[in-house]
Amino acid sequence: MAEKVVIIGSGPAGWTAAIYAARASLEPLCIEGEMTQENWDLGRPPLGQLAITTEVENFPGFPSGNLESYLDDAIADDRRRIMGPHQKEGVSGPELMELMRQQAINFGTRTMMEDVVDVDFSQRPFILKTSNGETIEAQSVIVATGARANYLGLDSEKKFKNAGVSACAVCDGALPRFRDQPLVVVGGGDSAMEESDYLSKFGSKVYIVHRREEFRASKVMAERALKNPKIEVKWNSVIDEVLGDDEKGVTGVRIRSTEDDAKTEDIPASGYFAAIGHTPNTEFLKGHLEMNEKGYLKWSVPFRTNTSVEGVFAAGDVADDYYRQAITAAGTGCMAALDAERYLSLLES
Repeated sequence: MAEKVVIIGSGPAGWTAAIYAARASLEPLCIEGEMTQENWDLGRPPLGQLAITTEVENFPGFPSGNLESYLDDAIADDRRRIMGPHQKEGVSGPELMELMRQQAINFGTRTMMEDVVDVDFSQRPFILKTSNGETIEAQSVIVATGARANYLGLDSEKKFKNAGVSACAVCDGALPRFRDQPLVVVGGGDSAMEESDYLSKFGSKVYIVHRREEFRASKVMAERALKNPKIEVKWNSVIDEVLGDDEKGVTGVRIRSTEDDAKTEDIPASGYFAAIGHTPNTEFLKGHLEMNEKGYLKWSVPFRTNTSVEGVFAAGDVADDYYRQAITAAGTGCMAALDAERYLSLLES
């Protein structure tokens, strides 16, 4: 028998969709993704990007404070062991996601820790094929697989992720470790300009490292960055290594000239921000749903989460290449669940 609604993905969008769908008695099945090293290395682990985020300060309802006793009561022991010890103040990314997951399960959401590797949206019910060879039929589908940040691929980037290495200035820029400290942004497009301008509100100085002698960003965005007195551009340069130690995390970067390979420079900094774009997790959907030029799913109806296939909805960063915040993802997860509920009601009428 076909599932009423299947949610693919387990970040803020996926779990919010599950909460609302379960409360609407749709008995949702959430396919969380496999807990494999490959998924972690690619930046698409179960529980989404927040699973690899330490401090979360900007999600409403989670002010600074000690949540340890509540977490012990709310989350099963085996999941608490995965999360690790509480950091004593505020909420961490994994803790927030475990709370969302448990809330969805409390309302009756069922879960499956597999990847969806192929789909058939040309027939109804829809067909989903998972990494363990299982075939699932669904009357409606909510895609909430998110997007992963692009990095340069340096070993030192990986080593210091969440210890000064970030791919989201809006998410992390206001954290104490970055305040009144020199910061580095790598990139030359509009995203790099926006990140640098935003970080200049918190850091003592912001260095933009760009491999060419002019930006790819739009003229207005580039001029805004160049006129900012707290921003300095390192032209014709690439990141050679992120510097740091286990105690302090990031302490600087080593840049190398693209014009003279022997010329390097060490820049002291407490933060390194990669602003070279994101990749939506939509590979398994190519040819099945309409996407934009960046590979993000297109919403086909204004202010709705409908995709190009009736009965398939998209929520969170998989369809959002602009905001990319946990709270906006959660909001569209709610929208997708309500859209799916109304779609299913029309089918029954």
